[in-house]
Amino acid sequence: MNIKQFTQQHREDWNNLEQLISTLQKNHKSRTGSQHIHDFHHTYQKVAQHLSYSQTNFPSTDVTFYLNGLVAKAHNLLYRDQLSSWKQISYFLSTKFVHLLFDQWKFVLVAMLLFTLGAIGSFFAVMQDELSLYTVLPAELAKAFDPTQVGAAEGTVNAPVMSAEIMVNNIQVAILAFAGGITFGLLTVYILIYNGIIIGAIAALFWHYGNSYEFWAYIVPHGIVELTAIFIAGGAGLLMGYRLFVPGHYSRAYQLKENAKRSVQLLLGTIPLFVIAGVIEGYITPAGVSLEVKYAIALITTIGLILYALIGKAFILKREQTNLS
Repeated sequence: MNIKQFTQQHREDWNNLEQLISTLQKNHKSRTGSQHIHDFHHTYQKVAQHLSYSQTNFPSTDVTFYLNGLVAKAHNLLYRDQLSSWKQISYFLSTKFVHLLFDQWKFVLVAMLLFTLGAIGSFFAVMQDELSLYTVLPAELAKAFDPTQVGAAEGTVNAPVMSAEIMVNNIQVAILAFAGGITFGLLTVYILIYNGIIIGAIAALFWHYGNSYEFWAYIVPHGIVELTAIFIAGGAGLLMGYRLFVPGHYSRAYQLKENAKRSVQLLLGTIPLFVIAGVIEGYITPAGVSLEVKYAIALITTIGLILYALIGKAFILKREQTNLS
């Protein structure tokens, strides 16, 4: 589209943002309605995308100059209380990340379904024939698991070293799943399905030996948090891939630039989750505690994740209102 069409198509949003800025500035010391704040935040994001598109396609024009000033004014109003690094981190983890997570939940769900698809397929394949394990997994990986020795290493591992190695490995998987978005999401799809295949095949192997209860007791304490983080990272990659496949009214370069920002933020939000999963897997999973305790820890992590998401969602508008008060 040319600059005239671009201006005509989006001028209403720009006017709305100007009116919202004026309203919020006038009500600076009074209670501002949550609907105004929600509209302001939503419109600000849209106009920020318009600015990025204008900078790419219409640089050094009056429209770009105008949008730059408008977005800067809105940004200062929205984030003026986020001055310190600590406040920025706190805001990101408690509000921004949760907002992005709910906004892109469909891609996270697709990531989970792809993983589950791989897990179910390999589980039934190995369940029907144990030797299929060597078909769906590399030979070295298949030989690395002894279903008769589950829990044999309890208390014998170097927990700090193991925890650090696990965190690094999981973050590498997440980064690869995220970066796979640039391949139109194809690499991301492969990584998610393949990791599901690994879990499903190993679970079926332990099922053959009647050790499923013990197997999952060593998986779910850290696995709930770990897989949640991988699904989020995979969803971030799928988001990029989808926007490259379906760029809409914008160019693929613009969509990649804009959605890469969201995807990176989603990826960064998973780092604390990987730290938690690594600590659990390094210290608690190999600890000599009962299997029931391990399952209890898994339940606690599940409840914690749900509460984090729900409480974060409930307080998003409240935090935004506080920022503007």
